[in-house]
Amino acid sequence: MKLPIIAAAALCAAPALADTPVLTVYTYDSFVADWGPGPQIEAAFEETCNCDLKFVGAGDGAALLSRLQLEGSRSEADIVLGLDTNLTAAARETGLFADHGISADFDLPVAWDDPTFLPYDWGYFAFVYDKTRLETPPASFTDLIAAPDDLKVVIQDPRSSTPGLGLMLWVKAAYGADAADIWAGLAPHVLTVTKGWSESYGLFLDGEADMVLSYTTSPAYHLIAEEDDTKAAAAFAEGHYMQIEVAGRLAASDQPELADAFLRFMLSDAFQAVIPTTNWMYPAVTPAGGLPGGFDTLITPDRALIYSAQEAAQIRDAALAEWRDGLSR
Repeated sequence: MKLPIIAAAALCAAPALADTPVLTVYTYDSFVADWGPGPQIEAAFEETCNCDLKFVGAGDGAALLSRLQLEGSRSEADIVLGLDTNLTAAARETGLFADHGISADFDLPVAWDDPTFLPYDWGYFAFVYDKTRLETPPASFTDLIAAPDDLKVVIQDPRSSTPGLGLMLWVKAAYGADAADIWAGLAPHVLTVTKGWSESYGLFLDGEADMVLSYTTSPAYHLIAEEDDTKAAAAFAEGHYMQIEVAGRLAASDQPELADAFLRFMLSDAFQAVIPTTNWMYPAVTPAGGLPGGFDTLITPDRALIYSAQEAAQIRDAALAEWRDGLSR
């Protein structure tokens, strides 16, 4: 008697499942990892939406844009989450995104008035090191260049990685026309250039390199999650380049109302309170409970560097040529 009952139950459940709307969000791989914010955010949003929130990992942030450009209006994504201001001008030029119509009081170091993309977190790029292996880290790019050649760093490719792109623009913002010379000086110290951040950070944790391109907030992970205070970010005299990560809704989404609901949810405490201890960045809207203990130990750059979205788009190709030529000398 059990088999017919089970079959009947399955038939009854099938229409309900079929009627559940699916919201597809393209993002980067670390966002959807078990230790990333994705699982908690998925559970929290699904409690409010009567929907199925589906995160799709697509490499690093720069890879998101490449995938979207390839898929065009045929993309299954309703939302893209994980671009940053260095990519938003190119993303806007695709014509694939719709304006959000949402206003909020953002806790960002810069004013925000983008009608298409909404920020969800931000931070500063930095070289992270292990205090037990490197007692006196470089305090500038010129210090790093002058260090013994056996001091090695791991960086990411600006063509596939948003941190890699951020580093390229960091050097350009700090040194302008001399950026190519800085890259040539850094070349002997670059152990390898990885496609994405996760691979780089793994090499650093495995002891393959002395420093890794990451964020000023990365040491908070080791302090809070691992009770390890041996990791730190080196403060650079030139200042540190800022990253603001954003999300946007695709105009061709077949779930526009649900997508807008997610963007509003993204700015709520339920989303923002998850960011500091999963994505290890500063939230775009500080949650009511504030930042977790440990964030007060992080370095604060004396000088914040950032290009506008349009400036970043205009100089990207020239800066990429300088990066490529400098590292190949």
